[in-house]
Amino acid sequence: MKIASNNKKNSLQSRFSNINMATNFAIVVSARKGLQTKVFYDFAEAIKMPEKSLASIMNLSSRTISNYKESEKMLEPVQGEHLLKLITLFEKGEQIFGSIDEFNYWLKKPFWNSEEKPMDWLNTSGGVDFLSEEIEKLAQGYPV
Repeated sequence: MKIASNNKKNSLQSRFSNINMATNFAIVVSARKGLQTKVFYDFAEAIKMPEKSLASIMNLSSRTISNYKESEKMLEPVQGEHLLKLITLFEKGEQIFGSIDEFNYWLKKPFWNSEEKPMDWLNTSGGVDFLSEEIEKLAQGYPV
């Protein structure tokens, strides 16, 4: 699979370039420092996902994330880490598939020879890591 070129100003990578997500260590450090809920809302908008759906993927209620926003509370480190891993995954998906829309389409298609969809794996940090590895395999031409 050819890696798509995506040099748009609106790419996820440019939108979240102020957060260090270069390595898993950097993600954990950033999450432990605390993430504002604005990152959550900006990400939901960028990937065209309803806030309620993103909150559910992160094992939060939409009311909880709304309360965090109203009280200007930072996300807990475990929630921040999950969010940053999701952002990293979607950045990779945008790069490889060419757009967020194409990546979202892939997330909703069942895996080869399975009924499970990639979207089903987003609710855990390990699932996000697994999908990241699968995208890498796709980029190298392996069927997933």
